[in-house]
Order: sequence, then structure tokens, then C-alpha cells
Amino acid sequence: MADLLVIEDLRAGYRDAVVIDGLSLALARGEALALLGRNGVGKSTLLATLMGLTRVSAGSLRLDGADLGALAPHQRNARGLGYVPQEREIFASLTVEQNLRVALRPGRWDLAAVYQLFPRLLERRTNFGNQLSGGEQQMLAMGRALVGNPSVLLLDEPLEGLSPVIMDVLLDAIKALKAGGLTLILVEQHAQMALEVTDRVVVLERGRIVHQGASAALLADDVRMHQLLGLADADIAPAA
Repeated sequence: MADLLVIEDLRAGYRDAVVIDGLSLALARGEALALLGRNGVGKSTLLATLMGLTRVSAGSLRLDGADLGALAPHQRNARGLGYVPQEREIFASLTVEQNLRVALRPGRWDLAAVYQLFPRLLERRTNFGNQLSGGEQQMLAMGRALVGNPSVLLLDEPLEGLSPVIMDVLLDAIKALKAGGLTLILVEQHAQMALEVTDRVVVLERGRIVHQGASAALLADDVRMHQLLGLADADIAPAA
């Protein structure tokens, strides 16, 4: 598989604070990557940097061969980066369908495709953003990113604060996106769940990569997961 996203010697952060320090990473077309690590190690910052939302002091970012360095966030989105931020950032005063139409670009992912992925959004299509539950808002945030027809989807903590039932819905959606060949990066504190729906894993520590390999291999190695992530037994125990 050809590399779709290439990060080389990246150094980035906020103002004078360096959060990502000399990071290099390549993502193949169609690959699903889990980006894991303890809190505050730079996972969300890396996604924000890809979207042009931080200060980059060194290194380069290329998407499908094109340098992203000089592009504003909306231009990176137009080039093929879809972003689902931790805060979701849906438009509270617009309906579900209006939220989707605002971001719509020609391609495979249209309103019908999003409604098929998330039937709940079809049921709630005339409701305003502020009338949705947290889980529905997360579905809408994902759907809005998808209708932009990205080549790479960036998901920042999509399962945070959600019930197990809604988590399952979102995980099934991520599996479907992966099966459909969409390239994606998943930042997630629920390590086991992230590893179950991705091909490869990268673990960060202080803005640097300290482990990378097959997701299945790390999922099968409880001791290594403890070492890398400091997880409690409950966090890595097999689901009931």
C-alpha cells in the first residue's frame, strides 16, 4: 500500500510549549491506526497539528504527496482531511440535516450514506443540534466529517463519556468505515476497543513514538499494555 499521509521530524505545540517532538509517521492508504498513550502525551495535539491548529516549528506534513504546511485548516479539509474533534463542535442552532448539508461535498458519502450508517440521525434529522443526546451529537460530528468525503478521517476520543450501548454503535461504524477502505486515525483512551477496530497502533510518550506495531499483537500482550499505557486490569480485561 502506498503511503497516503507522511509526517517527518515534526515538532509542534502551542506558543512556546513543544508537545510533539521530532515525530515521524507514515500512514498507508486504507490503513486504520490507533493512536494511544497516557493523558497529555500529545495525541490530540498531533491531530490538531495535522489540521493546522497548532504552531509547527520543524518538520513536514504531506497528504497524497502534497505539502500541507502552508495550508489553513479549511484548505486541509478541502484537500482530504476530515476531523472529528473531542468537543464535537456541531452547530447547535441548525438541524441534523442542516449540519450535514453545510459540510457536503461530492463523493461517496452523501446524506443517504450517513443515514444508513447512523439510522438514529435519520430519525432525528429535523431536530436541532442542542436537542440531541451526547451520543447523537457524536454520530452527527462523524457524519458531518464523512460528507466532506475525506481521504483521511481523524477521530479524537469519539467514545468519551458515552454509554456502552452508544459506544458499540460507534465502534460498529468505525469497523464499517475501515472495511470500506477509509484511512483513519483513532485517538482513544479505551485502548482495547481501539485496538480491536484498527490495523496498527502507535503509542506516544512526551510527544514521541515509544511503540508501534500491529494492533492485534499489542491487544494480545497484557504486560506490554500495562507498561506502555499504565492501564488498570479493568481497562484491558476482555469484554463480557
